[in-house]
Amino acid sequence: MLKLEAVSGENIWDILKLDVFEEQQEFVASNSISLSEAYLVLKEQTEAQVFPFGIYDSNTLIGFMMIGYGKCWQDAPDIADQNYNLWRLIIDKNYQQKGYGRQAVELAIQFVKQLPCGPANYFWLSYEPENQATQSLYSSCGFYETGELDHDELIAVLDLEN
Repeated sequence: MLKLEAVSGENIWDILKLDVFEEQQEFVASNSISLSEAYLVLKEQTEAQVFPFGIYDSNTLIGFMMIGYGKCWQDAPDIADQNYNLWRLIIDKNYQQKGYGRQAVELAIQFVKQLPCGPANYFWLSYEPENQATQSLYSSCGFYETGELDHDELIAVLDLEN
């Protein structure tokens, strides 16, 4: 059974070692970039919020996830305002194709439905149009594309009011 644990001094170095297959690297930012972005959001004292997590199967670290709330970056799309975002998700290459991605998305949805930053209408995310595996995963979890873009990435949302 998967669980989320906040990034801390105890697990940060292991999280930084997580990696995806070479052909997937164009679709995700490195965990070091993600954690740097999280630091900036928290340091800037904006209304935005960020939650970086290690994803664990029992005591084994298998991935990394980062959930945001609000406009976490300067040119964030309008949907970001007062909504939650699955900002980053990776499952380490050694643990892919085992159903962990879907379980991790379900954990993210459970976390967001607790409304840790207050009410919101949507849980949104974005992905490269050519990343069919990601599109299929998120679609199977209830996310649907809006037709909008975050730069060159497709935006998909999950209604939180249902």
